[in-house]
Amino acid sequence: MGMTMTEKILAAHAGLPSVQAGDLIEAKLDIVLGNDVTTPVAIGVFEKAGFDKVFDKDKIVIALDHYTPCKDIKSAELCVTAREFARKHDITHLYDVGEVGIEHALLPEQGLVGPGDCIIGADSHTCTYGALGAFSTGVGSTDMAAGMASGLNWFKVPPAIKVELTGILQPHVSGKDVILHLIGMIGVDGALYKSLEFTGEGVAELSMDDRFTIANMAIEAGGKNGIFPVDEITEEYVRGRFKREPKIYEADPDAEYEETVRINLSELKPTVAMPHLPSNTKTAEEVAGLPIQQVVIGSCTNGRMGDMRAAADILKGRKVAKDVRCIVIPATQQIYMDCLEEGLLKIFIEAGCAVSAPTCGPCLGGHMGVMAEGERAVSTTNRNFIGRMGHTGSEVILASPAVAAASAIAGCVALPD
Repeated sequence: MGMTMTEKILAAHAGLPSVQAGDLIEAKLDIVLGNDVTTPVAIGVFEKAGFDKVFDKDKIVIALDHYTPCKDIKSAELCVTAREFARKHDITHLYDVGEVGIEHALLPEQGLVGPGDCIIGADSHTCTYGALGAFSTGVGSTDMAAGMASGLNWFKVPPAIKVELTGILQPHVSGKDVILHLIGMIGVDGALYKSLEFTGEGVAELSMDDRFTIANMAIEAGGKNGIFPVDEITEEYVRGRFKREPKIYEADPDAEYEETVRINLSELKPTVAMPHLPSNTKTAEEVAGLPIQQVVIGSCTNGRMGDMRAAADILKGRKVAKDVRCIVIPATQQIYMDCLEEGLLKIFIEAGCAVSAPTCGPCLGGHMGVMAEGERAVSTTNRNFIGRMGHTGSEVILASPAVAAASAIAGCVALPD
C-alpha cells in the first residue's frame, strides 16, 4: 500500500520503512516552537520533570509574539520566564521585541522550517508550515517540554483527506477564500485528527502566501495538519532561505485517502465566515451592508506581504469610514520594512488606519483591538468564536484582506471593486 506525503515524512522521522493511519510512532523533531503564552508553561513542566538541558539549542524556537510589547504585568512576567530560560540554555532562536514577528510568518521567513521537516509547536496554528511540504502540528505545552528535552514526540499517524484543486482564481479571490470555502463544506470537525493533503493542477494557482493561509487554517476544520506538494513555487521560496537541505516527499499514486474533496477555484467568490464558527460561511455578497465597527488586517493567517499589498491596493487614495477602526499589523519586522519601502505604510496611514508592530494581539482578544459589547469586526484572523476578540457580546466576521479593506472603507461588509 502506498503512502501519503504525511505518512512518508512521519515514517522517515520514525526510522521506519512505512507507516499507515492509526500507527503509534515516536518521531524525531526538526523544530520545537513556543511563544510567550505557552513556553512558560512548558518551562514549568520541563523543570518539574528534572530536565537540566535541551536536546539541541538550535532546534528550539521561542517567539514572544502574543502579548508583546507586553500589555500588562502578567504578560511581562511570562516573557521574563521565557527570556531567562533561553539565556540559561543558550537557545539560538529567541525572538523578542524589536526583532520578533508573528511566529507562523516568522519561521518560514527566517528559513527555520522547510520541506520534509517534522515540527511541533505549542500553538494550534503550527500547521502553517505544511505549506512548505513539511509535517507540522500544534501540541500542548507538556509535549513541548518533552520535545525540548528529548527531540522526540509521539504521534498517531493521521488518516488523510485529499483536497483536489482545479481551475483559476478570479480577481479578489485568494487563499483565505479557498480555506473558508473548504471549512464551510466539511465543517469544523470535518477533518478531525486527519491530514488535509492539497493536490491538483489548481495548486499552481496559489502563491506561497495563499498556501500559508490555507495550511494555517487546517486546524479550523479539526485537521492534524495541512500539507502541500513541493513544486517550483515552493522551491523558489526556500532557495537561499532554508537553513538545511530540503527533503521532498511525494504521495504515492496508490496512497490511501478517506475521501476526496474537489474545489474548482474558478467558481469561488469572496467568502466570509459569520459568527461564531469558521464553518458558518457565506459569500461576501450575501451579507454585504452589515454594519461594522472594526477591521483587523494581519495575524499569522493574513499578515504577509501579499496580504499587505492586497489591502493597500484597495485602500490607496481612500479613507476608512468615520465610525470604523482599521488596524493593520504586518506580521514580521521584515514585512514592516518592506511595507515602508514600498510606500504601503503611507497608504495605510493616509487612509486612517492604525499600524502596529508585529503582534498576535487582537486575534485572541489580547490587546491592540479588543472589542466592547455589541461591536462587530471584519478580521483576517482565523477564529471567530464567542468572545474571541473581546466581549462575549461582540462578533467577528472572518474575511480576506481584500474584503476587510473594502469593508473598512464602506463601514459595512463590502465586496472589493
